[in-house]
Amino acid sequence: MEDPVPEQMRTAAGALLAALDEPARQRARHDFDDDARRRLEYRPRPRPGVALADLDTAARKAAHRLLATALSPGAYAQAMAVVALEEVLDRAEGWRRGRHSGDYWVAVFGDPTRDDRWGWRFEGHHLSVSMTVVDDRVSPAPLFLGANPATVRHAGRPVSRPLGPEEDLALDLLDALGPAGRAAAVIADEAPDDIISATRPDAPGRLEPLGAPADRLGPSGRALLHRLVALYLDRLPPELAAREAARLDGGRLHFAWAGPPRAGARHYYRVQGDDLLIEYDNTADDGNHAHTVLRRPAGDFGADVLAAHHARVHRPDVRGDGPR
Repeated sequence: MEDPVPEQMRTAAGALLAALDEPARQRARHDFDDDARRRLEYRPRPRPGVALADLDTAARKAAHRLLATALSPGAYAQAMAVVALEEVLDRAEGWRRGRHSGDYWVAVFGDPTRDDRWGWRFEGHHLSVSMTVVDDRVSPAPLFLGANPATVRHAGRPVSRPLGPEEDLALDLLDALGPAGRAAAVIADEAPDDIISATRPDAPGRLEPLGAPADRLGPSGRALLHRLVALYLDRLPPELAAREAARLDGGRLHFAWAGPPRAGARHYYRVQGDDLLIEYDNTADDGNHAHTVLRRPAGDFGADVLAAHHARVHRPDVRGDGPR
């Protein structure tokens, strides 16, 4: 079955550009080969593109429709909760920094209506979605979501916790491992200050120590680990999530945890596999400020689909006539 996502992205990106006035369109559009912007460290300052705050209602809705092509309904809801938390955080900080939910930016690289290589980014303080489309194949990483505050409580109960499933499922996994499994999975008594890959454009292909391999986790642990990976992949539309799951099928996974094994304490975990890096931390602000990321160290920013494109376009033909 043909994947509908590339065409949905093309249509939505074209509609966004059409909805912008000329000055905004000039700010939003960049050359695909402008790696200084396209592969820029995500969550940078200043950001490439145009801010939602500078757009009229029609253009803002077009930007949101483009974002929605890259996310499942559940992940889109998480993303909107993350964006709204800018106003909550600004209040908690005494309105000093002027944070606002319009400080999220969208940029398009290349011409989505004509080019066979193009991409787009939607990002702000705690959201960064980078999609690259080459030969109608989508490369969907990096995909970063954070939350500050991670949990907002009233009368002792959470009223906002957009990244709760990512924390809860990992805690369930850790609990299911038993003493021997936890001894292999827990790599440090204290969590690092942030996700190890940070916001760099190039993620490390292998982080040490690896933690516990899936085949040492027991049946319950393995099942929960696969559910955890699926939770992150399911941030993507079903077609992309299924393709990523098939790519990982049969590969070896490792799970690592750092910090106390309980909610409310500063903690961190990661999952590593073949061209897969998932990281989560809840360490800042006394364990109430979370970061999560889904990365493909060898495929971030379309490196995988671009390599396949170049191999196809520049492959010598069988007659020895050179590239075709």
